[in-house]
Amino acid sequence: MPVIKRYPNRKLYDTDAKKYITLDGIAELIRDGAEVQVVDHTSGEDLTTVTLTQIIFEQEKKQAGFLPRSVLTGLVQAGGERLSTLRRTLSSPLDLLRHVDEEIARRIQQLVRRGELGEQEGSTLLEKLLAQGNRAQEEVVDQEYVQRMLSERGVPSREDFQRLEAQLELLSAKLDEIA
Repeated sequence: MPVIKRYPNRKLYDTDAKKYITLDGIAELIRDGAEVQVVDHTSGEDLTTVTLTQIIFEQEKKQAGFLPRSVLTGLVQAGGERLSTLRRTLSSPLDLLRHVDEEIARRIQQLVRRGELGEQEGSTLLEKLLAQGNRAQEEVVDQEYVQRMLSERGVPSREDFQRLEAQLELLSAKLDEIA
């Protein structure tokens, strides 16, 4: 895990790569799958969360609409609520898909206003993209419905079978010891 030290002059130093790094550089590490930790050089205080928040803030400034307004509002409204409540509120797949649809429509409208797309082309493109989104939304709903119905009827899940298999392996190992 790359450890990034933050110095009093606000410079960030990647101790693994042995060079200074920017917020964009840290964002790139994270996009590449790295789990980073940011610590204050002087106090050793963990600044990872604050730094990740700064990265989101910078991306929001660069790309207006990076996060839907409702997501940002939800974060502010959640305040000190428990993470599980916040996650449940923000991760509703249907709500997320609605935000994606709204963003697609907004961006296509911008292209039409700038003259990069004709009115008819914009409408056709929007219809095609939203149709694809609706199919994806239906698949999510279908999966959730099936999972809920199976659970309500007491059908064991994959996790249940994996736990049972682990217990059987443990029991088998103990029987081998006794034998």
